[in-house]
Amino acid sequence: MTTTQSLHTAPAAASGTLPEPSIAASLPPRLVLLLAAAAGLGVAPLYYCQPMLGVLESDMGASAGAVGMVPTLTQLGYAFGILLLAPLGDRFDRRRVILAKATALVVALLLAAAAPSIGLLLAASFAIGLSATMAQDVVPAAAVLAPDAHRGKVVGTVMTGLLLGILLSRVVSGLVAAHYSWRAMFVAAAVSVAAIGFAAWRGLPAFRPTTHLSYRALIASLGHLWWHQRALRRAATAQGLLAMGFSGFWSTLAVLLHGAPFHLGSAVAGGFGLAGAAGALAAPIAGRLADRRGPEVVTRLGIGIATVSFASMALGSMMTPHAQLVLLALATVGFDLGVQTTLIAHQTIVYGIDPASRSRLNAVLFVGMFIGMAAGAGLGSLMLAQWGWLGVIAMAVTTSLAALAVRMWPR
Repeated sequence: MTTTQSLHTAPAAASGTLPEPSIAASLPPRLVLLLAAAAGLGVAPLYYCQPMLGVLESDMGASAGAVGMVPTLTQLGYAFGILLLAPLGDRFDRRRVILAKATALVVALLLAAAAPSIGLLLAASFAIGLSATMAQDVVPAAAVLAPDAHRGKVVGTVMTGLLLGILLSRVVSGLVAAHYSWRAMFVAAAVSVAAIGFAAWRGLPAFRPTTHLSYRALIASLGHLWWHQRALRRAATAQGLLAMGFSGFWSTLAVLLHGAPFHLGSAVAGGFGLAGAAGALAAPIAGRLADRRGPEVVTRLGIGIATVSFASMALGSMMTPHAQLVLLALATVGFDLGVQTTLIAHQTIVYGIDPASRSRLNAVLFVGMFIGMAAGAGLGSLMLAQWGWLGVIAMAVTTSLAALAVRMWPR
């Protein structure tokens, strides 16, 4: 191992929960960089397929509906993985869990690259989603290793890596598929995950389990945490509501840009994703602000920024198409910054509830967020069909205000 940090725990308590390990006063920058890179390269395989669907359809000779199931099953696998596999980080050595998932992810990516039929590609896509949850083991690992006074900053830095992985994955896969092939992209992804897995094997310290619960009891404890931890319910509910507007925007943007008066292709819609880099790069700042001013203040600030940004898009109906595009780009920067700032603050809150349950707490938070994203995608499409773009904006503003109400409600 490249770090001399060691983690020690006291004997198991009668309840099956172990005390939190003793943590060194600071983290080596190279370890923080390793965690950020592992989070980014671990989550990126979820999104490589999205820009390649057109190439996949023609190359596989499959229908558009069948090819459309590739990203659907990838995300579905990820959701199941968060719920059923992410809690394992509390029961087993997180380092071994991360390495096992990295190995499984490499195998799944290579199976996707070699898939001779759409059926096998769909199965590999589901496996990619399941094993890509290694990113959701890396973030709680960072929270465990970070000193209390700097946890927000460290988690924010690692989340920057995760968010950049999401943002840049679509750009990279689009270029590789255009100049080489979609199979080459999956092979390159497998190589990158294998490389970061090797670095994690060399660089991550061992983690002692924080509970001796059986797997069934471990999964059942998710409901117990939800029921008994009000701070967790508030965080998951508020982030889920905010994610509804976020997902509603992204699920309808390409339709808006394709129609009048813009008549722009999917490449322009994908280019808007680069505006989200502002949110990713601001994550460490949000973490430091949460450390200094308290995460509660930061959640309200982030939700407020997102709400104002969503509402500002309503002004586009009075502008020229060019001016409306500029407004959309600026608003995208704003609401992405707000959503990511709020997520970092919510993670800081959640990780402080029970140090022995951080993987499970993280799982509940992200399940709530993904439920919101799924609901937002469906509701956004419905609002666009019924009331147009202003309906989408109204939905995003309403759900954001609801998230703010959750955070403003007296404890």
